[in-house]
Amino acid sequence: MPAKSISRKVERKVLAVETPEGDGVIVRRSIGSQQLRNLTPFLMLDHFRIGKGAGFPDHPHRGQATVTYMLEGVGQHEDSAGHAGTIETGGVQWMCAGKGIIHAEMPMRTDEGVDPVGLQLWIDLPKQYKMVDPSYQELGPAEIPIAQPETGVRVKVISGTSHGVTSPVRPLGGCWYFHVMLDTKGKKIFQDLPAGWTTFLYIFKGSVLVGDNPIPQPTFHTVVLSNGSDETGVMIDAAEDDTQFILISGEPLDQTVVQHGPFVMTTREEIQRTLMDYSMGVNGFEKAHSWKSEIGKQRRR
Repeated sequence: MPAKSISRKVERKVLAVETPEGDGVIVRRSIGSQQLRNLTPFLMLDHFRIGKGAGFPDHPHRGQATVTYMLEGVGQHEDSAGHAGTIETGGVQWMCAGKGIIHAEMPMRTDEGVDPVGLQLWIDLPKQYKMVDPSYQELGPAEIPIAQPETGVRVKVISGTSHGVTSPVRPLGGCWYFHVMLDTKGKKIFQDLPAGWTTFLYIFKGSVLVGDNPIPQPTFHTVVLSNGSDETGVMIDAAEDDTQFILISGEPLDQTVVQHGPFVMTTREEIQRTLMDYSMGVNGFEKAHSWKSEIGKQRRR
Protein backbone atom coordinates (compact mmCIF):
# COMPACT_ATOMS: atom_id res chain seq x y z
CA MET A 1 0.00 0.00 0.00
CA PRO A 2 1.45 3.41 -0.92
CA ALA A 3 2.50 5.56 2.04
CA LYS A 4 -0.19 8.19 1.38
CA SER A 5 -3.06 5.74 1.09
CA ILE A 6 -5.71 6.28 3.76
CA SER A 7 -8.41 3.69 4.41
CA ARG A 8 -12.11 4.30 4.71
CA LYS A 9 -13.78 3.25 7.95
CA VAL A 10 -16.90 1.38 9.01
CA GLU A 11 -19.81 3.80 9.10
CA ARG A 12 -22.59 1.32 9.74
CA LYS A 13 -23.42 -2.35 9.27
CA VAL A 14 -26.67 -4.19 8.64
CA LEU A 15 -27.39 -7.89 9.02
CA ALA A 16 -29.08 -9.33 5.94
CA VAL A 17 -31.97 -11.30 7.43
CA GLU A 18 -33.61 -14.13 5.48
CA THR A 19 -37.01 -13.28 4.01
CA PRO A 20 -39.28 -14.79 1.30
CA GLU A 21 -39.31 -13.09 -2.11
CA GLY A 22 -40.48 -13.85 -5.63
CA ASP A 23 -42.07 -17.27 -6.07
CA GLY A 24 -40.70 -19.42 -3.25
CA VAL A 25 -37.25 -17.79 -3.14
CA ILE A 26 -35.44 -17.04 0.12
CA VAL A 27 -33.28 -13.91 0.13
CA ARG A 28 -31.07 -12.09 2.59
CA ARG A 29 -31.83 -8.42 1.90
CA SER A 30 -29.80 -5.55 3.32
CA ILE A 31 -29.91 -2.57 0.96
CA GLY A 32 -33.57 -1.85 0.31
CA SER A 33 -34.65 -3.08 3.76
CA GLN A 34 -36.03 -0.80 6.45
CA GLN A 35 -32.59 -0.78 8.07
CA LEU A 36 -30.80 0.47 4.94
CA ARG A 37 -33.32 2.12 2.64
CA ASN A 38 -31.28 4.93 1.04
CA LEU A 39 -27.75 4.33 -0.28
CA THR A 40 -27.56 6.10 -3.64
CA PRO A 41 -27.06 4.88 -6.33
CA PHE A 42 -27.89 1.46 -4.87
CA LEU A 43 -31.52 0.41 -4.47
CA MET A 44 -31.42 -3.20 -3.33
CA LEU A 45 -29.04 -6.05 -2.55
CA ASP A 46 -30.35 -9.62 -2.26
CA HIS A 47 -28.33 -12.73 -1.43
CA PHE A 48 -30.70 -15.35 -2.84
CA ARG A 49 -31.15 -19.10 -2.73
CA ILE A 50 -33.61 -20.62 -5.21
CA GLY A 51 -35.03 -23.96 -4.15
CA LYS A 52 -36.69 -26.58 -6.35
CA GLY A 53 -39.70 -25.18 -8.17
CA ALA A 54 -39.00 -21.59 -7.08
CA GLY A 55 -37.86 -18.59 -9.08
CA PHE A 56 -38.78 -15.18 -10.41
CA PRO A 57 -41.47 -15.66 -13.10
CA ASP A 58 -42.39 -13.00 -15.68
CA HIS A 59 -42.18 -9.48 -14.22
CA PRO A 60 -41.47 -5.95 -15.52
CA HIS A 61 -38.74 -3.38 -14.85
CA ARG A 62 -38.16 0.26 -15.72
CA GLY A 63 -35.55 2.82 -14.67
CA GLN A 64 -32.83 0.67 -13.06
CA ALA A 65 -30.01 -1.77 -13.77
CA THR A 66 -30.02 -5.24 -12.22
CA VAL A 67 -26.76 -7.12 -11.70
CA THR A 68 -27.04 -10.87 -11.13
CA TYR A 69 -23.89 -12.71 -10.01
CA MET A 70 -24.09 -16.49 -9.58
CA LEU A 71 -22.12 -17.98 -6.68
CA GLU A 72 -23.43 -21.54 -7.02
CA GLY A 73 -25.59 -23.37 -9.52
CA VAL A 74 -26.99 -22.09 -12.80
CA GLY A 75 -29.79 -19.64 -13.59
CA GLN A 76 -31.86 -19.10 -16.75
CA HIS A 77 -33.19 -15.81 -18.02
CA GLU A 78 -35.57 -14.80 -20.78
CA ASP A 79 -37.19 -11.49 -21.75
CA SER A 80 -39.76 -9.82 -23.97
CA ALA A 81 -37.05 -8.34 -26.24
CA GLY A 82 -35.95 -11.80 -27.37
CA HIS A 83 -32.95 -12.34 -25.10
CA ALA A 84 -32.52 -15.72 -23.45
CA GLY A 85 -29.64 -17.64 -21.93
CA THR A 86 -27.99 -19.00 -18.82
CA ILE A 87 -25.82 -17.54 -16.08
CA GLU A 88 -23.30 -20.15 -15.00
CA THR A 89 -21.60 -20.42 -11.62
CA GLY A 90 -19.23 -17.47 -11.40
CA GLY A 91 -20.89 -15.62 -14.28
CA VAL A 92 -22.60 -12.25 -14.26
CA GLN A 93 -25.47 -10.56 -16.09
CA TRP A 94 -25.65 -6.75 -16.06
CA MET A 95 -29.09 -5.76 -17.34
CA CYS A 96 -30.09 -2.18 -18.02
CA ALA A 97 -33.90 -2.18 -17.93
CA GLY A 98 -34.12 1.36 -19.31
CA LYS A 99 -37.60 2.33 -20.52
CA GLY A 100 -39.06 -1.10 -19.94
CA ILE A 101 -38.74 -4.84 -20.26
CA ILE A 102 -40.54 -7.98 -19.08
CA HIS A 103 -38.30 -10.83 -18.03
CA ALA A 104 -38.12 -14.05 -16.06
CA GLU A 105 -35.32 -15.56 -13.97
CA MET A 106 -35.53 -19.23 -13.09
CA PRO A 107 -33.10 -21.88 -11.81
CA MET A 108 -31.71 -24.77 -13.82
CA ARG A 109 -31.69 -28.00 -11.87
CA THR A 110 -28.36 -29.82 -12.08
CA ASP A 111 -27.69 -33.54 -11.74
CA GLU A 112 -26.13 -32.78 -8.35
CA GLY A 113 -29.28 -30.98 -7.21
CA VAL A 114 -27.43 -27.78 -6.32
CA ASP A 115 -29.72 -24.88 -5.43
CA PRO A 116 -28.73 -21.74 -7.35
CA VAL A 117 -27.23 -19.17 -4.98
CA GLY A 118 -26.21 -15.68 -5.97
CA LEU A 119 -26.38 -11.96 -5.48
CA GLN A 120 -28.64 -9.46 -7.19
CA LEU A 121 -27.93 -5.76 -6.96
CA TRP A 122 -30.31 -3.06 -8.19
CA ILE A 123 -28.66 0.19 -9.26
CA ASP A 124 -30.55 3.39 -9.95
CA LEU A 125 -30.03 4.75 -13.45
CA PRO A 126 -29.11 8.43 -13.87
CA LYS A 127 -32.27 10.25 -14.94
CA GLN A 128 -30.91 10.88 -18.44
CA TYR A 129 -30.76 7.10 -18.97
CA LYS A 130 -34.13 6.16 -17.49
CA MET A 131 -35.78 5.81 -20.91
CA VAL A 132 -32.99 4.25 -22.98
CA ASP A 133 -33.55 0.96 -24.78
CA PRO A 134 -32.90 -2.12 -22.61
CA SER A 135 -29.47 -3.75 -22.93
CA TYR A 136 -27.38 -6.57 -21.52
CA GLN A 137 -23.74 -7.10 -20.69
CA GLU A 138 -22.98 -10.71 -19.82
CA LEU A 139 -19.73 -12.39 -18.85
CA GLY A 140 -19.18 -16.10 -18.33
CA PRO A 141 -16.94 -17.17 -15.45
CA ALA A 142 -13.87 -17.40 -17.71
CA GLU A 143 -14.51 -13.91 -19.13
CA ILE A 144 -14.34 -12.04 -15.82
CA PRO A 145 -10.75 -10.79 -15.38
CA ILE A 146 -8.94 -11.55 -12.12
CA ALA A 147 -6.41 -9.37 -10.30
CA GLN A 148 -3.94 -11.12 -7.99
CA PRO A 149 -1.92 -8.48 -6.10
CA GLU A 150 -0.22 -11.20 -4.05
CA THR A 151 -0.40 -14.93 -3.32
CA GLY A 152 -3.63 -15.82 -1.58
CA VAL A 153 -5.40 -12.62 -2.62
CA ARG A 154 -7.66 -12.62 -5.69
CA VAL A 155 -10.14 -10.09 -7.04
CA LYS A 156 -12.71 -10.91 -9.70
CA VAL A 157 -13.18 -7.58 -11.47
CA ILE A 158 -16.84 -7.61 -12.47
CA SER A 159 -16.73 -3.89 -13.25
CA GLY A 160 -14.20 -1.14 -12.67
CA THR A 161 -10.45 -1.47 -12.06
CA SER A 162 -8.50 -3.33 -9.38
CA HIS A 163 -4.68 -3.46 -9.20
CA GLY A 164 -4.25 -2.69 -12.88
CA VAL A 165 -6.97 -5.08 -14.12
CA THR A 166 -10.07 -3.58 -15.77
CA SER A 167 -13.40 -5.24 -16.57
CA PRO A 168 -14.95 -4.94 -20.04
CA VAL A 169 -18.34 -4.14 -18.45
CA ARG A 170 -19.36 -0.49 -19.00
CA PRO A 171 -22.28 0.52 -16.78
CA LEU A 172 -24.50 3.56 -17.44
CA GLY A 173 -23.31 5.51 -14.41
CA GLY A 174 -20.20 4.84 -12.37
CA CYS A 175 -20.06 1.51 -10.53
CA TRP A 176 -17.15 -0.72 -9.50
CA TYR A 177 -18.00 -4.30 -8.47
CA PHE A 178 -15.40 -6.71 -7.07
CA HIS A 179 -15.54 -10.25 -5.67
CA VAL A 180 -12.62 -10.45 -3.25
CA MET A 181 -11.17 -13.77 -2.03
CA LEU A 182 -8.66 -13.91 0.85
CA ASP A 183 -7.39 -17.46 1.31
CA THR A 184 -6.06 -17.33 4.87
CA LYS A 185 -6.53 -15.32 8.05
CA GLY A 186 -4.31 -12.24 8.02
CA LYS A 187 -4.31 -11.82 4.25
CA LYS A 188 -5.19 -8.26 3.34
CA ILE A 189 -5.93 -6.00 0.42
CA PHE A 190 -5.97 -2.24 -0.13
CA GLN A 191 -8.41 -1.30 -2.87
CA ASP A 192 -8.26 2.19 -4.36
CA LEU A 193 -11.68 3.81 -4.74
CA PRO A 194 -12.98 6.86 -6.61
CA ALA A 195 -13.31 9.91 -4.37
CA GLY A 196 -16.86 10.77 -3.40
CA TRP A 197 -18.38 7.39 -4.34
CA THR A 198 -20.71 5.45 -2.05
CA THR A 199 -19.02 2.20 -1.00
CA PHE A 200 -20.09 -0.94 0.83
CA LEU A 201 -19.04 -4.55 1.20
CA TYR A 202 -21.16 -7.64 1.75
CA ILE A 203 -19.53 -10.61 3.47
CA PHE A 204 -20.90 -14.00 2.44
CA LYS A 205 -18.09 -16.17 3.80
CA GLY A 206 -15.80 -15.61 6.80
CA SER A 207 -15.28 -12.22 8.43
CA VAL A 208 -13.11 -9.14 7.91
CA LEU A 209 -11.40 -6.25 9.61
CA VAL A 210 -11.84 -2.86 7.94
CA GLY A 211 -9.29 -0.06 8.19
CA ASP A 212 -7.95 0.23 11.73
CA ASN A 213 -11.17 -1.06 13.34
CA PRO A 214 -10.25 -4.10 15.48
CA ILE A 215 -13.84 -5.41 15.55
CA PRO A 216 -14.46 -8.20 13.01
CA GLN A 217 -17.34 -7.64 10.59
CA PRO A 218 -19.16 -11.00 10.39
CA THR A 219 -20.79 -13.09 7.68
CA PHE A 220 -24.06 -11.91 6.07
CA HIS A 221 -23.47 -8.27 6.99
CA THR A 222 -23.48 -5.32 4.62
CA VAL A 223 -20.86 -2.84 5.82
CA VAL A 224 -21.23 0.76 4.65
CA LEU A 225 -17.95 2.68 4.51
CA SER A 226 -17.10 6.28 5.28
CA ASN A 227 -16.23 8.75 2.54
CA GLY A 228 -13.78 11.27 3.93
CA SER A 229 -12.11 13.70 1.54
CA ASP A 230 -8.68 12.29 2.42
CA GLU A 231 -9.66 8.59 2.18
CA THR A 232 -8.21 7.07 -0.99
CA GLY A 233 -9.51 3.52 -0.68
CA VAL A 234 -10.11 0.77 1.86
CA MET A 235 -7.87 -1.71 3.69
CA ILE A 236 -9.55 -5.05 4.41
CA ASP A 237 -7.98 -7.95 6.38
CA ALA A 238 -9.30 -11.50 6.57
CA ALA A 239 -10.27 -12.39 10.14
CA GLU A 240 -10.81 -16.05 9.12
CA ASP A 241 -9.47 -18.47 6.54
CA ASP A 242 -11.29 -18.57 3.19
CA THR A 243 -13.00 -15.21 3.54
CA GLN A 244 -15.00 -13.89 0.59
CA PHE A 245 -17.00 -10.71 0.04
CA ILE A 246 -18.14 -8.30 -2.61
CA LEU A 247 -16.84 -4.74 -2.54
CA ILE A 248 -18.96 -2.26 -4.49
CA SER A 249 -18.57 1.46 -5.08
CA GLY A 250 -20.90 3.72 -7.05
CA GLU A 251 -21.21 7.35 -8.03
CA PRO A 252 -24.01 8.91 -5.96
CA LEU A 253 -26.91 10.45 -7.89
CA ASP A 254 -28.34 13.89 -7.13
CA GLN A 255 -31.91 12.89 -7.90
CA THR A 256 -35.05 11.79 -6.11
CA VAL A 257 -35.91 8.09 -5.97
CA VAL A 258 -39.59 7.34 -6.47
CA GLN A 259 -40.11 3.59 -6.54
CA HIS A 260 -43.20 1.51 -7.16
CA GLY A 261 -42.17 -2.15 -7.00
CA PRO A 262 -39.96 -2.87 -10.04
CA PHE A 263 -40.39 0.66 -11.44
CA VAL A 264 -37.88 3.33 -10.36
CA MET A 265 -38.23 6.91 -11.54
CA THR A 266 -37.56 10.41 -10.16
CA THR A 267 -41.09 11.86 -9.76
CA ARG A 268 -44.56 10.61 -8.89
CA GLU A 269 -45.74 11.80 -12.27
CA GLU A 270 -43.17 9.56 -13.99
CA ILE A 271 -44.36 6.60 -11.92
CA GLN A 272 -47.96 7.34 -12.87
CA ARG A 273 -46.91 7.50 -16.52
CA THR A 274 -45.04 4.20 -16.12
CA LEU A 275 -48.11 2.49 -14.65
CA MET A 276 -50.19 3.84 -17.52
CA ASP A 277 -47.60 2.72 -20.11
CA TYR A 278 -47.56 -0.75 -18.57
CA SER A 279 -51.35 -0.93 -18.46
CA MET A 280 -51.67 0.23 -22.09
CA GLY A 281 -48.69 -1.78 -23.38
CA VAL A 282 -46.73 1.15 -24.82
CA ASN A 283 -43.36 2.96 -24.51
CA GLY A 284 -41.30 -0.14 -23.77
CA PHE A 285 -44.11 -2.39 -22.58
CA GLU A 286 -45.57 -3.32 -25.97
CA LYS A 287 -45.48 -7.04 -25.10
CA ALA A 288 -46.52 -6.65 -21.47
CA HIS A 289 -49.84 -8.47 -21.95
CA SER A 290 -48.98 -10.86 -24.76
CA TRP A 291 -45.50 -12.21 -24.04
CA LYS A 292 -45.05 -15.27 -21.83
CA SER A 293 -41.64 -16.75 -21.10
CA GLU A 294 -40.84 -20.35 -21.95
CA ILE A 295 -38.92 -20.83 -18.70
CA GLY A 296 -41.94 -19.67 -16.68
CA LYS A 297 -44.28 -22.24 -18.19
CA GLN A 298 -43.56 -24.82 -15.52
CA ARG A 299 -44.68 -22.39 -12.83
CA ARG A 300 -47.87 -21.57 -14.73
CA ARG A 301 -49.00 -25.19 -15.01
